[in-house]
Amino acid sequence: MSIFQRFFGTSNDRKVKSLHARVARIAGLEPQIQALSDEALRGKTVEFRERLAKGETLDQLMDEAFAVVREASRRVLGQRHYDVQLVGGMILHKGGIAEMRTGEGKTLVATSPVYLNALAGKGVHVITVNDYLAQRDSEWMGQVYRFLGLTVGVIVHGLSQGQRQAAYAADITYGTNNEFGFDYLRDNLVYEKADMVQRGHNFAIVDDVDSILIDEARTPLIISGPTDDKSDFYRTVDAIVKELVKDPSTYEHDEKQRQVMLTEEGSEKVEEMMAAAGHLAEDSAGLYDAANISVVHHVNQALRANVMYVRDKDYIVRAGEVILIDEFTGRMMHGRRLSEGLHQAIEAKEDAVIQPENQTLASVTIQNYFRLYSKLSGMTGTASTEAQEFMDIYKMDVAEIPTNRPIQRIDNDDEVYRTNREKNQAIVKQVEACYLRGQPILVGTVTIEKSEQLSELLKAHTFEKDGKTIRGIPHSVLNARFHEQEAGIVADAGIPGAVTIATNMAGRGTDIQLGGNIDMRLAKWREEQIDAGVEPTPEQALSQKAKIEADIADLKKQALDAGGLFVLGTERHESRRIDNQLRGRTGRQGDPGQSKFFLSCEDDLLRIFAGERLDAIMRTFGVQEGEAITHKWLNSAIATAQKRVEQRNYEVRKNLLKYDDVINDQRKAVFEQRQEFMDAQDLSEIIGEFRTDTIADLVNRHLPPKAYAEQWDVEGLKAQVQHYLGLDLPIAEWAAEEGIANEEIEERITQASDARVAEREALLSSDRMRMVEKSFLLQTIDLQWREHLMHIDHLRTVIGLRGYGQRDPLNEFKTEAFSLFEKLLVDLRQTTTRWLMNVEIAFEEPAQPPPQPTFEVHLDPFTGENEVDGSVPDGVAAAQRQALPVSALPDGWEDTGRNQPCPCGSGKKFKHCHGALV
Repeated sequence: MSIFQRFFGTSNDRKVKSLHARVARIAGLEPQIQALSDEALRGKTVEFRERLAKGETLDQLMDEAFAVVREASRRVLGQRHYDVQLVGGMILHKGGIAEMRTGEGKTLVATSPVYLNALAGKGVHVITVNDYLAQRDSEWMGQVYRFLGLTVGVIVHGLSQGQRQAAYAADITYGTNNEFGFDYLRDNLVYEKADMVQRGHNFAIVDDVDSILIDEARTPLIISGPTDDKSDFYRTVDAIVKELVKDPSTYEHDEKQRQVMLTEEGSEKVEEMMAAAGHLAEDSAGLYDAANISVVHHVNQALRANVMYVRDKDYIVRAGEVILIDEFTGRMMHGRRLSEGLHQAIEAKEDAVIQPENQTLASVTIQNYFRLYSKLSGMTGTASTEAQEFMDIYKMDVAEIPTNRPIQRIDNDDEVYRTNREKNQAIVKQVEACYLRGQPILVGTVTIEKSEQLSELLKAHTFEKDGKTIRGIPHSVLNARFHEQEAGIVADAGIPGAVTIATNMAGRGTDIQLGGNIDMRLAKWREEQIDAGVEPTPEQALSQKAKIEADIADLKKQALDAGGLFVLGTERHESRRIDNQLRGRTGRQGDPGQSKFFLSCEDDLLRIFAGERLDAIMRTFGVQEGEAITHKWLNSAIATAQKRVEQRNYEVRKNLLKYDDVINDQRKAVFEQRQEFMDAQDLSEIIGEFRTDTIADLVNRHLPPKAYAEQWDVEGLKAQVQHYLGLDLPIAEWAAEEGIANEEIEERITQASDARVAEREALLSSDRMRMVEKSFLLQTIDLQWREHLMHIDHLRTVIGLRGYGQRDPLNEFKTEAFSLFEKLLVDLRQTTTRWLMNVEIAFEEPAQPPPQPTFEVHLDPFTGENEVDGSVPDGVAAAQRQALPVSALPDGWEDTGRNQPCPCGSGKKFKHCHGALV
């Protein structure tokens, strides 16, 4: 720290310190706010809204509003905002990022700025990383908002359009980034304004902002439709590539750049095998002939699938379906598929059912969706390492909020071993030591495969306890395979002696509390009582809660005496943020704790960036079998390697954004124009302009203004007029008239087209004609935009080759994309004109009323989860069960207890099997 910073503090210290004056003012308002009755406190919301209507600003109301929320939270939740939580809330209100340590209560921090901004009545969106947290937070914090007279909605999978509209109409709406983004895209595909669900983008608070705006920003949100089935072709290409990769000389794999490509030898072999299979175009010059570009594309995708994508690391196969795994959280990404045939290549590799490839209907990047908001803020435990990216892309400043209590966690230096085997032995010994002294330990792994390997090692390990030899250390495994039990596993991870193995998904959004979680224990007891046929009374619930609190207090003391939660990292991640998130699981609210990373020269990060050199150093210093090296310099070297990877990933994201910004300008123009068309009642003037412009284009193309009459393409014009306008006009006779100009021919064609339009309108009526015009225009926009996106995707894949000609690919992309956009506008005018002038229109009364909206819900009898999208919205599960009455069960099964084995012989409890359906 510099001398200046020692005396005046860092810029972050000065920023946070400047807000403490407002915290003092909020504290000064507490006595008078506390004196208010519940009704009077609720009335403050009406008062604030009236003051806003009279011209006061949100900033002027902030102190009072924050004091009101603090008091409401104390009364409703029994939680009073700490001063640092109010500071975090102020940062969020100003549109910044509040970096707060795990366990500092970020969920409660958001209530103050959410309430303040919701007073404007324009809607506040709170974005979470998964549906569980959206549902939990909307119910938990929703108690405060509803107490103060605000409405709260939540957006999860499977909601109907009406439910979504109601949720977005609420003052505060919770949901995931995917749900908000896809709703935005769907809103730009509807044909009636009444079918839209969102009502603008006013203010959003993003929870775990680094996960959503950084990690997930590399992949766009895409709504797509199926294309032709090419399953056989995918399998053929996969068989050829599998034969190819047996010989490493046929391809080059660059792990640093995450690229794989055919060598010259590999290309020749593929060409031979493809030609033998009859998949190359006839008369083509070879594999790389323009006619075979699709074949080359699919070969490259199959090569990536077989070499770069690893089962149980990048994806898992469940019930014959390939499900992607989030690289950063370890969660399964239900419904998300890789584009451009890559997902189909993986399905062919795993011999799974190959779903049809999709065509993009609408897409938007995470960055450009969230930049739609007038004000955007976020909170997380780890953002400072990416502060520059947040500022460059989102104009959001990161502020580190001090902890409520001093941090007591001890972060030990990394231990580096030569081999994975030695590292795993050391990890098992550390786990054993923690287990024997009753210290809870969380072991973090980077992949599902490694978490399961470590689980097997712990099961096979033998050790001495109380003079007895015991085989196997009891433990829980938390990864994408068992994510359904996440809440329960995390709740028990702080119990003395608990051993929890987790991928990076561990407890994202939930805290590991020493001694256990009161709410989870109480909920489990309540469920057991209900299963036993007993409805607990409020008095019994209070009594049981007191017992649980006493038991947890005792267990917490035991865990604290043993040293608090021990976090053990089995590998360094490419991103320092992910490592910091793992470390942050311990040491919450001033609790003691420890963290340590165990590494080996065979780990991906060290192997790629410094493996051979590090192994040579260890050999030179004579590091023996099972010994590790530990030094602060080594920590710095690893952090430097991580910074390099982070910087490279940032450059990739920034470069992708530069390209998408070109499309984003076009997207906003098309979507805004589409919105105007959808809002308009009468589009006849615009349709008339389209028709006039189309006629002018046709005449200028076939009868150039400065050309002689002998040079006119009269027959071509006649054919085009017939094609686009449906008119058989004597254009040749007109052109033969002496002294006639092309302007006069254009005028005659226009008059004839106007007459035809008037005839068609007389047959239909004006109202119906306006409806037809709007419908055709919106459909044409969607069709042309879809084609445009396909052309842009193809352009983006090849534009990099322009760099070989010493031309900037980005500038070339901008030029080509602009030309394609101009073509889109011309095609829009011409296609709309052709449809309206040629299509025969007939109206028929519907034979029956349109079907009611339905939910795609199918409950899995073993898990109770929705097989369609992995979640069950409120009311849907109940409706599904009502559709299957008790009488649908076999005779004699009705009286089966919910916790008894299911009579079907599955081995599951009845409530998790056939009992889930009644």
